[in-house]
Amino acid sequence: MVPAAGYADVPAAAPGVADAAAPPAVADAAAPPAVVDVVLPCLDEAGALPWVLGRIPAGWRAVVVDNGSRDGSAEIARGLGAVVVHEPRRGYGAACHAGLRASTADIVCFCDCDASLDPGLLTGFVRAVAGGEADLVLGRRRPVARGAWPAHARAANLALSVLLHRRTGLRLHDLGPLRAARRESLLALGLTDRRSGYPLQTVVRAADAGWRVRERDVPYLPREGRSKVTGTWRGTWHAVRDMRAVLAEPPYAPGAAVPRQAGRADGTLPGGDGSGGGGR
Repeated sequence: MVPAAGYADVPAAAPGVADAAAPPAVADAAAPPAVVDVVLPCLDEAGALPWVLGRIPAGWRAVVVDNGSRDGSAEIARGLGAVVVHEPRRGYGAACHAGLRASTADIVCFCDCDASLDPGLLTGFVRAVAGGEADLVLGRRRPVARGAWPAHARAANLALSVLLHRRTGLRLHDLGPLRAARRESLLALGLTDRRSGYPLQTVVRAADAGWRVRERDVPYLPREGRSKVTGTWRGTWHAVRDMRAVLAEPPYAPGAAVPRQAGRADGTLPGGDGSGGGGR
């Protein structure tokens, strides 16, 4: 594990100029367009990569965004057939956005690269987006073992869910990293956070744009290695600080960022209660 600063310790980018002064991400040679791209932000995940990449659905493309790994993660990912993007600027949001920009598929998914979440479950998310049931689908993490989700991280997530409801009206239980949406619509949101607030800013701006945001239950497994963000109280505090800054932003007017006519903003799929069934 890298002893240097993790995802939560990089400077925040100023709104609207997130990419102006940053060195560009460098991707592998262009590959043919995929049916779905799965963006996997990666910082020293050599031990988890074989399992994670082995769970990518057939015909989909894994886009591993190496964020400064020192354990050979990029080489392992490339050897397993993934497209590798090198993002030199540290930050969870920086890695996610570099992967989004490097993607070419109509629908883009996001998944952590630490083996805590099964990317194979994203098939149900993609069906909901492609079928017009939702514009953004999020995975509601359900721990399957003690220690999979530390108590302090769960408490912070609950508090942020309450604050998110006050800010947007969305009733979501989790702001987890497993998600799916259309690429062009995500880019149209003009996301600027490059730290831990990136997932929350995606949801907030999607809600401001009138998107239909839904949840599906997914099992949350003990991760491989130590979390860069919520593995410690300090990391969790940094993440909460970043997310509170996002919630304090004024409502966003994204123009053409609404993929389809907005539905109800209660976090459920039509006819559901928000649990969604959790894919396969």
